[in-house]
Amino acid sequence: MTIKNNSLTNWTLFSALFIMVAASCTNSQEKEESIEKPNIIYILADDLGYGDLSFLGQTKFKTPNIDKLAAQGMVFTQHYSGSTVCAPSRSALMTGLHTGHTQVRGNRGLNGGQFPLKEGTQTLASILKKAGYTTGAFGKWGLGYPGSEGAPLNQGFDVFYGFNSQTIAHNYYPRELWDNDKIVTLEGNQGTDEGQYAPYLIQEKRLAFIENNKDTNFFLFAPTIIPHAELFAPEEYMEKFLTKTNPEPPYQYESKLGPETNYEGTDDPEHPRYKMGGYGSQPYPHAAFAAMVTLLDDHVGQIVSKLEELAILDNTVIIFTSDNGPHLEGGADPDFFNSNGPFQGYKRDLLEGGIHVPMILSWPAQVEKGSQTDHISAFWDILPTFSEIVGVGTEGALDGLSFLPTLLGKEEQATHSHLYWEFHEKGGKQAVRKGKWKGIKLDVFKGNETIQLYDLEQDPGETKDLAADFPEVVEELKGLMQSSRTEDAEWPFEETIEKNVKNN
Repeated sequence: MTIKNNSLTNWTLFSALFIMVAASCTNSQEKEESIEKPNIIYILADDLGYGDLSFLGQTKFKTPNIDKLAAQGMVFTQHYSGSTVCAPSRSALMTGLHTGHTQVRGNRGLNGGQFPLKEGTQTLASILKKAGYTTGAFGKWGLGYPGSEGAPLNQGFDVFYGFNSQTIAHNYYPRELWDNDKIVTLEGNQGTDEGQYAPYLIQEKRLAFIENNKDTNFFLFAPTIIPHAELFAPEEYMEKFLTKTNPEPPYQYESKLGPETNYEGTDDPEHPRYKMGGYGSQPYPHAAFAAMVTLLDDHVGQIVSKLEELAILDNTVIIFTSDNGPHLEGGADPDFFNSNGPFQGYKRDLLEGGIHVPMILSWPAQVEKGSQTDHISAFWDILPTFSEIVGVGTEGALDGLSFLPTLLGKEEQATHSHLYWEFHEKGGKQAVRKGKWKGIKLDVFKGNETIQLYDLEQDPGETKDLAADFPEVVEELKGLMQSSRTEDAEWPFEETIEKNVKNN
């Protein structure tokens, strides 16, 4: 009896010890798998094409800092912007909803004005604030004019500095910027190409924000205006792409990129178009574009260097991408630079060239160096991804899916059934991507039902319309175009066709 009791006692002690060891191992494993909340920096270029980076094929100039970021992180080869113009693209990013559901579906609402996000909107910034992040936006906002519900300080940001107005953000030497909710007059700026270069001022604020918040978690949203028209860069950057042919005043130059065609813009500050954000003249548009992207690349390098200096790079997520494809305004020449790379189409198109954008994510502590993924993703995936990373739940339905498993090299990555876009200019457009298939509908405001169909696996340049060969796929995509949107009084398609045609 004693032996039996001793055996039971020994077994009980062994069982308890086993449970304790197993629990210890489990806790250790969970600790190893847990993710320390990272700092987050999201750098959003303005109208930068897929082919405007040297690691993706650009040969007219180099982007060494962005290339290095790509080499140190993960490159997304199948990433899409929220829209083909800036405001709805930013709205999809901030809300986790595509343009069939997000509040801002175009640069201008039905009544012609800049449409703001509504009070109480769940945004990427508000999610991160709930997680204890200090949030700052520095650059071009575009989701709510000053004093509106959509102004950045009303949408989850603690601080803002830059262009609150999309119109003024067309100009690189503006007369004013916004510092939180106050106007900052830029002394010496008369609306020409002289004075204080706004991207310099904004970059100083970004670096100071990083410095000031190095000891806490921060979210830095850096929506630069580069390289959106107009084509202006400071002299020290222009000189990288110009040769001085007359060393004495008045100086004369030749572009190192070959013959240039002068762009005649609006240099007169009293001209009505200039006051509305018109573009200034540029005798060397090719050199200016190359200079601007070179400056953007340097700004990325400065941000990385600041993180290294502060010893916080390892657990900082840096995303670099563009809000849409390359533009054709202000003297820009995307064909000369092959800015849309392997794709066709530009800004305001729903062809791949208008919405398929470069995307780099660096996170040394978690993401494999030099990795690449063909996971199909879009701007509306950013909010749920960071919501999962920081452990804060979201409210309501989202169109986005977290791609955290892809970042961590895990196999259980959820995938989209399809992606959807709608565009409220140029007659109205819709597009759907489902797997390898891409469908595009034009002239929506006129009631057009014809759909172009492309096989992106075989034809990423969208050169051969296969609609006649695959009518069943066309019907499926047509149904998705109908079911993927909610009707919105500010962004109607069917109900007020004539009004939309007139407005656009």
